[in-house]
Amino acid sequence: MTERYDVAIAGAGPAGAQAARDLAARGYDVVVLEAEPEAEFPRTSNKSTGGTFPSMLSSFNIPDDVVMNFTDSVVIESPNDHFERKQSGAVLEFAEFKRFLVEDSQQKGAEYRFGARATGALIEDDAVAGIEYNGDQAVRAEIVIDATGPAAPLAQELGVVELERERQAIGVEWEFEGVELDYPGYADLTDAMMLRLDHDFAPGGYSWIFHTGEDRAKVGVCYLQNEHHERYAADGLGIDGYLDRWIDTDPRFADATRLEGQNHRGSAHIQPPASVSTDGFMAIGDTVPTVDPLWGEGIHKGMKSARAAASVADRALSFSEPDTSAESMAVYDRLWHDEVAPNAKTRLLMTELMYFAPNDRFDRLMEDLRAADDDVLKRVNDGDRLAMRKLVHLSDLPMLADFTRLQLAGS
Repeated sequence: MTERYDVAIAGAGPAGAQAARDLAARGYDVVVLEAEPEAEFPRTSNKSTGGTFPSMLSSFNIPDDVVMNFTDSVVIESPNDHFERKQSGAVLEFAEFKRFLVEDSQQKGAEYRFGARATGALIEDDAVAGIEYNGDQAVRAEIVIDATGPAAPLAQELGVVELERERQAIGVEWEFEGVELDYPGYADLTDAMMLRLDHDFAPGGYSWIFHTGEDRAKVGVCYLQNEHHERYAADGLGIDGYLDRWIDTDPRFADATRLEGQNHRGSAHIQPPASVSTDGFMAIGDTVPTVDPLWGEGIHKGMKSARAAASVADRALSFSEPDTSAESMAVYDRLWHDEVAPNAKTRLLMTELMYFAPNDRFDRLMEDLRAADDDVLKRVNDGDRLAMRKLVHLSDLPMLADFTRLQLAGS
């Protein structure tokens, strides 16, 4: 007999483990299938920069001991300028963060099966009835949640997501020591998270320095594999090559050395999802494109998607006869668009325009950001098109016309 649970979750990343944490705390029988062996977890899935905000820590009761460094500011750099804004942040030790979520959910009653790779949805009577894993094994559940990240085997099989390669962002990061965080002529990056807009080092994307304490920092590059990247890319240079180019030419890294084994790679899709649920099924975290398109922050949004899915599952299972219909699960779609990733399409459009702009426009953007008040910045970050116009100039019209033509050609 295949074992039966209230909820079966594929993937023990932050979203999957948080969903298990919430549901187990409510007394539901939850099983989480994780592809990695328990002894190695999370060796190959330790893929995040770990940049987030204290509001996430407090909202989800995350202990301070998984934080490498609390930061005081966010810095945005262009090739020749920078903008600084006071804003509290937290750089997580991502592996420790993931282990905490798993252990805490286990203490609340969630069951984990490591070395269990989800391979497909178990379908019975044309409905999702569980998860098949490792080829010939399965678990049954009233509700199935896909939290496997960009691979999304269940969500893609069920037609919930259609992920396009040109919407996939790839990234590489190393942890360094010996970084000169307050180098003359650059912003002081002590206790800061910095994003750099510079096509020489991240064509069609951005690079970053996140201070993790003392003279150490997480340093990385990411970009979307689309026409904006191709527009500025150097022939024959891959993502490791761009990171090396930055390390070799930026004086802040003159005496820096890479920390052995502290290398992370990952990918995420940046596109508006068609849907996030169907009968007896929800997709959370990076299984659907949840990463913030402007700033690349995905942890908080992934955690919020997990909490939203857990609340919908709780409602569906609270009836004497569980209601796991597509209509019942669609409440999660509304929560996702209203609370997890509001204005996703507008924010994505703004992101693509930003990556389309040339390097000299990034320098002008730093001036614009310094001149704008906090209300304008907040509204722009929230996807307000009217606020965005305050950062646009008459000289941008040719660029906007080219961008519009490119958008129309791709639609």
